[in-house]
Amino acid sequence: MLSSPEIAVAMLAAGVAASVGLYWSGRQAGRKTETGAASQEPLSMLFDAGVLHHGTATALRRFALIPGAHLWDDLHETLAHRFPAFPDAPGDGEAGCITLHADDADDIQRVEISWRGPLCWVTCSDRAPSVAGGHDPAATASKLASETTPHPAWQTDRKGDVIWHNTAYQSLFQKVHGRLPDKGDRLFDPTSAEGGTRAALHPTQGDPIWFELISQDRDGWTMHHATSIDALVKAEDAQRSFVQTLAKTFAHLPIGLAVFDRDDQLFLFNPAMLELSALPVAFLTARPTMLSFFDQLRENRRMPEPKNYGAWRKEIMELVAAAADGRYRETWSLEDGRTYSVQGRPHPDGATVFLFEDISAEISLTRNFRSELEMTQHLLDKVEDAMAVFSPSGILTFCNRAYRDLWQQKPDAAFADVTIADCVAIWRQTATTDLGWQRLLTMPGRKGPREPLNGTVTLHSGLRLSCVCEPIASGGTLMRFRAVQEVATALA
Repeated sequence: MLSSPEIAVAMLAAGVAASVGLYWSGRQAGRKTETGAASQEPLSMLFDAGVLHHGTATALRRFALIPGAHLWDDLHETLAHRFPAFPDAPGDGEAGCITLHADDADDIQRVEISWRGPLCWVTCSDRAPSVAGGHDPAATASKLASETTPHPAWQTDRKGDVIWHNTAYQSLFQKVHGRLPDKGDRLFDPTSAEGGTRAALHPTQGDPIWFELISQDRDGWTMHHATSIDALVKAEDAQRSFVQTLAKTFAHLPIGLAVFDRDDQLFLFNPAMLELSALPVAFLTARPTMLSFFDQLRENRRMPEPKNYGAWRKEIMELVAAAADGRYRETWSLEDGRTYSVQGRPHPDGATVFLFEDISAEISLTRNFRSELEMTQHLLDKVEDAMAVFSPSGILTFCNRAYRDLWQQKPDAAFADVTIADCVAIWRQTATTDLGWQRLLTMPGRKGPREPLNGTVTLHSGLRLSCVCEPIASGGTLMRFRAVQEVATALA
């Protein structure tokens, strides 16, 4: 058995051991807590005028930096190889913020830089594990979309320097310049944009490449996107070339041409349209609407003056609708005596074409010809001989009043053309003797020389007629009838 002193020593030793164990266990727990907190502590640093002012313990250990002793250049040297767009100097002036993403999937993935005045905060984010221990699906999808999109995208700072770009931008840069872009290299010159939306790149070989640019400003930086519009530009060039070809083709036409597009705006006109419409060039080149075009024609008295302006506007709308269906065709008699033939025709893609033709000479010629015909008809009606003229095809083209009265024929009232066969049938029915009617039937269409036919017939009324069938100019045939007593009187 142990003596009392030995028991006391054993109990003292056990107490010391327990105390040491509790102390060590508490210290280890504290270390674990400290380590866990440190692992969750962000990698954040604050720079003041380019000098490191403060940083979390994790960030200072990670980058081996000491506040007050290290500058922005030291951090830039550490991160620039993984973040090519890392700025050379901290932001200053107005407040702003940019986010940079690493080129690979290891270590630090993202750097956020924000500033306000001389103060600049830098926060680095490690690769964020998912629940399964892999990458964040949303971040992975975003990075994949950036790398696989065919449209160039890039980010610029306030000075216009490129601080980030995607794979399509890099490939396009290499295609144009034959090398990979260096830090800050610009692919698109802002001054090359047309109207602020289009820009052309000029490779060393080949035709220019056209893009449409879309830019969105954020705090201190701008995001740019470029979409290829090569096919659109080529189509527009082809359209312009086609329009120029049309303009040259129609330049020498005496017919005025006015083409309106689907929006009812003047798209094309030729020089003849200027002369016929008397409209100013400035007005036509301003692409007036169809309604304005006809309104100006009315002002210039190049279309019939309407009696009611309100009704006229309605008529113009009906005119436009008729032209779209190809139903519009009218003759305009102007105040100055001229006459226009106006046609409206539909064209593909909703376009409408109006054709203006000055037919004053044609109308005048027709009127003169009609007047001469009326005079000739009047004179022949005064002749006592009955006369009928047949065309080469045997159609009755003319007869005078004496013929109509003699044979009781009204060719003008006939439903169809009156032929020589119809006339011979009437002559044969009215006469008692045969003149050789069958020979008369073949007289108009006979080829070669044609000899006149003469004879005498007696009608049922007892009247004897002297008949003469003879060829005339242009292959026509003249049939003439005269009373025998008149012939005898004339011979006497």
